[in-house]
Amino acid sequence: MSDVRRPMSPENRRRHLENARRLFNAGEFWLAHEALETVWRSIIKEDEARVFQGLIQAAAALLHRGRGNRHGVVAVGAAALGKLMGAQHPDVELETVAFRAQLARALTGDAEPPRLEFR
Repeated sequence: MSDVRRPMSPENRRRHLENARRLFNAGEFWLAHEALETVWRSIIKEDEARVFQGLIQAAAALLHRGRGNRHGVVAVGAAALGKLMGAQHPDVELETVAFRAQLARALTGDAEPPRLEFR
């Protein structure tokens, strides 16, 4: 795999994000992870890419949660929460502030998984 990032058209990006949203909200966390990764690979700005890494890791942590892998939930979940920390990134179409708060509750078992929504 190449580390060269190739920007994606806005239309193609939106299509991938809509698919990721649909999959994530249906509990298909592995497939959502893959769809988000497609967008992440096209991002050139490091700070924007970091947020998408957080969303990808959130999907992976929730997959671990569903499989009962507590270590995966803790390790990957902590990484996701760290990358999603802070204010909403202006270039990220998906809402991340409330998402992060709900993710934190879900990872402790106190809530349902967050929903991935456009802002």
